[in-house]
Amino acid sequence: MEDVPGYIPDILENPIVHFTQRYDWDCGLACILMVLDRRQRQTFLSQFQQICDEGQFGKSTWTIDLCYVLKDFNVPHRYLTKTLGANPTHRVNDYYKSYTLDMLRVNNKFRYAEQNGVDVKQCTINYRFLIDHLGTYGNIILLISASLLYCDLCKFNKLPCEIRSCLSITPSYMGHYIVLCGYNKKLQKFMYRNPACKDRVCYIPYQALDKARKANGTDEDIILLYDKPS
Repeated sequence: MEDVPGYIPDILENPIVHFTQRYDWDCGLACILMVLDRRQRQTFLSQFQQICDEGQFGKSTWTIDLCYVLKDFNVPHRYLTKTLGANPTHRVNDYYKSYTLDMLRVNNKFRYAEQNGVDVKQCTINYRFLIDHLGTYGNIILLISASLLYCDLCKFNKLPCEIRSCLSITPSYMGHYIVLCGYNKKLQKFMYRNPACKDRVCYIPYQALDKARKANGTDEDIILLYDKPS
């Protein structure tokens, strides 16, 4: 996929309201809460259970589920993924314990995405595309492996990663959503907000984020948001 054209500043942080996830499964929904406006956020919180019930995802949210929620709140977005539908190769992995239950719902949502106004494209992109989108159009919701995620500013998050590197340990996949909200070209780092943490902006090198978002299990799922004022 081609990079987004136009002038991109060297340093950028898109301001958003932080929201910390309340459970061990709602990180994707917490990311949506971060990118909604105040009125939409209040509606979402007051109708939280209804939204989960209507989405039929219970406590197992896939990226396509998040896109349907964004569509219902009229948030312009585009979903990029390597795999259209539930990836059958994930069936045997422990991290998709509810794969069989989710498969029909997920595949149906992919099948009827276009007629339901959900824009899905099968492709892969590089980190430069992420930078260009952040600078031109807005924030990005990313599916990453939490076991590979860390922050250069947070010692608590950085230490486990350094230990794994020294011991040559390959961590297992743990699906988690974050909001990519900026970058610093001079430092070659992305800025992101992690719904598992309290209100703060975290930093991670370009290559480290690429590794986390391309881990087996993510299918390189990306939701591009078009939330910058035109």
